[in-house]
Order: sequence, then structure tokens, then C-alpha cells
Amino acid sequence: MSHSSATTPTQPNCGNNPSFRPNPIKPLTPLLLLALLTLLTSCGGGENNVSSGNRSGTLHWGNGTEPQSLDPHIATGVPEHKIIVALMEGLVLKDSKTLEPRPGVATSWDISDDGRVYTFYLRKDARWSNGDPHNAHDYVWSWWRALQPALGNLYAYMYFPIANAKEYYEGQISDFEQVGVKALDDHTLQVTLNNPTPYFLQLLDHYSLYPVHRATIEKFGDADQRGTRWTYEGNLVGNGAFQLSEWKINRRVVVERNPHYWDAESIKLNKIIFYPIENAVTVERMFRAGQLHYSGTVPADKIATYRERKDPSLHIAPYLGVYFYRINTRIPQLQDKRVRRALGMTIDRDKISQRILKGGQIPAYTITPPGTMGYYPKSDLAFDPEAARQLLADAGYPNGEGFPATEILYNTSEGHRKIAVAIQQMWKKHLNIDVKLLNQEWKVYLNSVTSLDYEIGRAGWIGDYVDPNNFLDMFLCNGGNNRTSWCNPEYDQLILKAAPEAKTHAERLAIFERAETMLLDAMPVIPIYIYTSNNLVNASVKNFNDNILNQPSFKEMYLEAGPADAGAKN
Repeated sequence: MSHSSATTPTQPNCGNNPSFRPNPIKPLTPLLLLALLTLLTSCGGGENNVSSGNRSGTLHWGNGTEPQSLDPHIATGVPEHKIIVALMEGLVLKDSKTLEPRPGVATSWDISDDGRVYTFYLRKDARWSNGDPHNAHDYVWSWWRALQPALGNLYAYMYFPIANAKEYYEGQISDFEQVGVKALDDHTLQVTLNNPTPYFLQLLDHYSLYPVHRATIEKFGDADQRGTRWTYEGNLVGNGAFQLSEWKINRRVVVERNPHYWDAESIKLNKIIFYPIENAVTVERMFRAGQLHYSGTVPADKIATYRERKDPSLHIAPYLGVYFYRINTRIPQLQDKRVRRALGMTIDRDKISQRILKGGQIPAYTITPPGTMGYYPKSDLAFDPEAARQLLADAGYPNGEGFPATEILYNTSEGHRKIAVAIQQMWKKHLNIDVKLLNQEWKVYLNSVTSLDYEIGRAGWIGDYVDPNNFLDMFLCNGGNNRTSWCNPEYDQLILKAAPEAKTHAERLAIFERAETMLLDAMPVIPIYIYTSNNLVNASVKNFNDNILNQPSFKEMYLEAGPADAGAKN
């Protein structure tokens, strides 16, 4: 999934909340925001959010940015993911430590001997958050909706392992009955795949395959209509452990325990307040001031301080994700792959990791993080300014002469800005080309890259499931998350046909390596570093488990009051 951050919260309301209005509220400056949060959060005494939250069962969560959408068939980002997984649930869950499949809406499942047919047995006590029965027919309708081209689901390709899903989405067949998903009865769902798919159960815990409430969607518009009011405060009906109670644009999203959830009795949190905080310095100060239980952002220059004092609040863990730059291959000066490779060969990744990031990030020379399901892709990409200058000269720009000023787009974040500035300087030093920087707020940035209204764009991809396919199927021709306009039918054939039909795991990994070699040779994307997850977690938060997808399990978490209520020490 794409990854980023961008917006600000205000203090929680203490009285009655007005109904939602979709009008943006002017964000507060970080300093004013911090002052208000510190002074006004308790509406009475001087108690901070962490202390009061521990007593009331309210988790205060720094979420990184204002969500683009809470529609699981439209959202694409990590901040959206965190909220959606609280509100909705798939057939299968992931174990919060091992990521192994666990029962969700489905209590169990059978897999045919040939690995192609999955039969899921759904809970008879499953309910939507408004109390409606929740059954197998909801999945058939929801997956039909997700495959409507007019909806613009950028994750539509996640359905393509299912028999005839790709053909239906692309209009080659018009009868959804031919797609391999059937409700055998109210509580039995059968899914037929094109080929055995090792990661299929993992897919079912990704929000793009979550069910949606048909009556609610149809109440506010057509099934394939984007941006209707069905996800607004007071309207959204989900099937998860929590339900949406408040959404104030640029301020907070509040979810409360869902009494109709099948496992409601085991849920210990009463409420989660998600704050869209873009500024890393602000969110870290708020954490130390006891206004947040959690921050997924730590300023690079603070990491060493936390490490030196062995502060248990700091959680650094391996993270299945890659930070990279997309290149719009339609831009005239970027159409020649020699230019793109020259750009990739003049980024000093070691310097970026050690001097800017400082959080254990690993320089990346491939798009797929090494070690994913035993996959270690080869790469000839290296920091080699001399060879890069020759490539640029061969492309018609000796010593950068005649190369048009080119723009790096990034979503608003101090961390992204520092990396862009460093790369801007590297390209000037080694290639003598001029690069301008442009930052945009998260939603605007997403629109720009999706519509190819950019030249070079910052990007990140966090694994949705643990398999190399999740990184490589991004770059299929016309893939919703490709966003580079690069297209290679031979690459598509390897990913969509050869790999799924491979007889052994080793053969499948060899096919992926061939495909990734093609991608790196053409270089429509420039890998920069492999992520680590850097979180700040208050000691009162229990059952927060680090995992390589950095996915929280809110249904398992609870709060326990203690001496750490005031946050980390200064």
C-alpha cells in the first residue's frame, strides 16, 4: 500500500459534537496546536490525554495524515488502513505477531487438493454495525462492486487470482456469474482461483477485499459512484470491532466499540481517537507531553536520543516496505531509460540512510525487500556517478547540457523534504542538472500522481501481504498503482501467467527475478531505501505487537494505567 502522512488535529471536544459537515477546517499551526492539546484536552483539570484515556479506555493515536477515504474499495494509503481495519473486517485476520491467517468473519475454511477452490464457513452471529445480518451474499455483491471499472479501484488487480475476475474487470466478459465467487448458502462462500495462490488467505485481510454494506451504499448513490456520503459520520456501516462516531476533517476521526461485533465481549478498548498530524516534531512533542499513546513518526534527530537512554517507548522493527521515486515516463527528458538509470546511479543511498534517516533503514537497490519469502533479487544498480554521466551524455545531455529543469513532487513532510533536498544536490553535483522541489498536501499529491500530473514523484510501498508478488504486480500495464505509464507486456506475462503457473516455490522466485531485472533495467522507479518501522508507544498500551507489516490489532489492545501515563521523559 502506498505510504505517507499530511495534516493536523485539534483538541478533542468535551461537550456534544455537531453533526459532520464536509467543509475543510483551517488547520492550526503546530505550536498553537500543541498548546491547545496540552491545555484543553481534559475540559477540567490538568490531566493529559494518556492519563484520562487509560481510565476511560480511550486510545489516542497519532495517525500521520487526514484519510483520503474510508471506502475500502477506494483507499490506498497506510493512514487510511489504520482506521479501516478498526471499522471493518475480512473473512480472515492475521495473527498480530506471526501474520499467520486466523479466523475472521469466517470461522474456518477448506482448500481443495489442487489448491484452487476455497470454501469459507461464515459466522452465523456475524452482524453489521447497525445490527443487520452479515452473510456470504455480502461478499459476492461487494466484490462485484470492487470490480466495477467506474469505481476506479486502484487495487482491482488484487482480485485477479480469482477465476475470471481480470476478464470481468477488463470487459472481456460481462456476466459476473462467471467470476469465481459464489454464495452456496447464507453462510458458505466458495472462491475459485485461476491457479494455486500461496498468498490468497493473506489477501483476504487486506481492506480492498473487505465487504461493504449494500443498503448503505445504495442509499447514498450508485454502487460504482465515488465520493458519496456513505462513509461520513453518522452514515458508515461496517462489520469491524469499532464503529465510526465522529469525523472532523483535519482534526480527528473517532471510533467507538461496536456492540454488534461477533467478538464484542473480548474488545477492551472503548474508543480510539485518530489524529491527523503531519509534522513529525509536533507529534513527538505531543507524545512526550502525554497527549498521545502512539506515534508512527519519530524525527530522525530524536531516534539517537531515545536509543541512548534505552527508552522503552521507542519501537524499531523490520518493516516490509520500500521508499522509492516514481518517474513519469511520458515526460520527454525522462523517456530514455539511460536518463532514468543515470538518475538512479547518482543517489548515495548510504549517505541518506546514515545521515538523514538514522533509524536503521537499509539502502535499496531493488523494489522488493530482500528476504521476502526467501526471495533475494539480484541488482546491478549501484552508486556510480562516472558511469551515470556517460549514460546521460549518451542520451544527448553531456554534462547535463540541455537537460530541462525537472521537478520532484513529494507529499508534505519534513522527512520527505530532506530526502528530496539531498537528491536534488546529488543530481546537481554528479550530473549537473537542475531539479525543483514541489510539495503537496496528501490528497492533492495522490491526485497528481494518479493522473500522471508530475515528473518525478516520491513514493513508498508497504507490503499488503508477505510475498514478492505484492511489490512486482504494482507495475503491470495500466495497473492502478503503477502510476508511471511504463508498460511491458513481457513483464505482465511473467507476473500474471508464468509465476502463478510455476510448479515449485524456487521456480516461482526465479520468474520473479527475471521480471524484477526487467523493471530495474527500464527503471521507471528508483528504489532508495528499505523501511524500518519507528513507533513511539506509551507503556500503558498493552498487546501492541511489532510485526513486519506494522499492522496494529486494535481488537487485542488494551490500556493499563501506570507511572508512564505522562508519556516519555524529555
